[in-house]
Amino acid sequence: MTETSAHTPSDFLPKLVTVLREGYGLGKLRADALAGLTVAIVALPLSMAIAIASGVGPERGLYTTIIGGFLVSAIGGSRYQIGGPAGAFIVLVAACVMTTGVEGLILATFLSGFLLIAVGALRLGTYIKFIPYPVTIGFTAGIAVIIFSSQIKDLFGLQLGGPEPAEFVHKLGAIWAARGTVSVAAMAVALATVGLILGVKRLRPGWPNMLIAVVAASVVVAVFGIGVETIGSRFGALPRTPPAPALPLLTAEAIWAALPFALSFTLLGAIESLLSAVVADGMTGRRHRSNAELMAQGVANIGSALFGGFCVTGTIARTATNVRAGSQGPVSGMLHALFVLMFMLLAAPLAGFIPLAALAGVLAVVAWNMAEKEELWGLIRSSRADAMVVIVTFLLVVFRDLTEGIVVGFALGGVVFISRMSEAAQVEPQEAGYDPDIGGDADRVTYRLRGPYFFGAAARLGSVLDSIADNPKAFVVDFTDVPFMDSSGARSFELLAHKVARKGGQLYLVGCRDDVKKTLTAQGAREPLVRFLPTLGAVDRAEANR
Repeated sequence: MTETSAHTPSDFLPKLVTVLREGYGLGKLRADALAGLTVAIVALPLSMAIAIASGVGPERGLYTTIIGGFLVSAIGGSRYQIGGPAGAFIVLVAACVMTTGVEGLILATFLSGFLLIAVGALRLGTYIKFIPYPVTIGFTAGIAVIIFSSQIKDLFGLQLGGPEPAEFVHKLGAIWAARGTVSVAAMAVALATVGLILGVKRLRPGWPNMLIAVVAASVVVAVFGIGVETIGSRFGALPRTPPAPALPLLTAEAIWAALPFALSFTLLGAIESLLSAVVADGMTGRRHRSNAELMAQGVANIGSALFGGFCVTGTIARTATNVRAGSQGPVSGMLHALFVLMFMLLAAPLAGFIPLAALAGVLAVVAWNMAEKEELWGLIRSSRADAMVVIVTFLLVVFRDLTEGIVVGFALGGVVFISRMSEAAQVEPQEAGYDPDIGGDADRVTYRLRGPYFFGAAARLGSVLDSIADNPKAFVVDFTDVPFMDSSGARSFELLAHKVARKGGQLYLVGCRDDVKKTLTAQGAREPLVRFLPTLGAVDRAEANR
């Protein structure tokens, strides 16, 4: 049931194998089939809407769901993960399409697959999960704003004078310039779709509200001949089957152009997938295998690219739907992909009637749900440090770049953590009669360190320890409550020991853990320059024998 923290071969074992070994009967298959159908109903409109918002045809969203979603579940490290196109990728995918074209997008997805496999094989998944919470919230809120801004054009049926800009500020400028082209019909369809989604969710929470709203909007538009743009009018008829597999264009020039996007897809995909898996763990009490999950995401991206799809990642909303629908394991995710394939085979022509304003309404609701409004406001009010991290991450994601927002937010979160941990380290006097500010003639002074002693704490407390060492012949530091020490902290004690020795004194380090002692000795703080003793009582005997 659990994922061990030690590195073992099982780190890469697909959860499907584990589930089958536990015993898989008809009852579980029936439950998984129902869960898979439920998720497919949710994934169907979302896959097409995300693809359109990303600047590619709706069929590519379906390819991504079918191929990528099946592989993520079949060989992934999570029992409940649902893979497919994700809203978080809309901005990156759209930028990639504008820069390199659809072929460049497929190549970037293909390359990202190999990078994700490498990340998993190197067992880096354990560390990718350590993204500070304020960074996650700021990033998610920024993505929500970007997704909503990308739907304004179709929500209001605007006719832009040229291609829609990718940059947030320029996008808003182009939308404002086209404000005179608002379509009342498109706006009405979008508002009705949003209203129906929210109404069904409130009155019938178990019903597929997004699919119901999209179908209803499509029927009304088709029956009454409402003049709004549809999937069919913009993209033509959807194909009934995925294309035959084919390698993307692998020239040096194409690879060089696609590589920056592949790196961004890899970073964002790893974070999004593992975050989704963690959410599923929290809902079920299970634990996923991070590195197996990343390798599966890599294979899924390669498979998606071969069939003309784009970025595959774990999707939080669909994964949560899978859990709530009663999934028993990865089979439900595999079946969800097959159900979407059945839709393509049997009902692809019907997708041409779907109004783009209705899909824009779906993504507007998705963006609103993604925004994490209460969590964002709570972090802003909690502390200045958390507020700084979440706001900077949010602003960079919206106005600069997703990857830049994550990297800078992570760095700021690390600085905040270092500051807080250094404040947790304390130096406390254990004997009276010696004041480091006044000095004195005491032969011995004893101080106790508390908390992790690393470079941040060493920078803050090093000068205090240094001033304490000016006079006493025996300088005792109790390490009993020091759980960790890095090389910078150890180096400060090596310098301190030399200072005490030059003044004819002796530095005693008491109660050091084995790993702390090893770090100290590696940095030169070793016998006889430093005396390591097990207890404070042993200092008296050591002093008597000097």
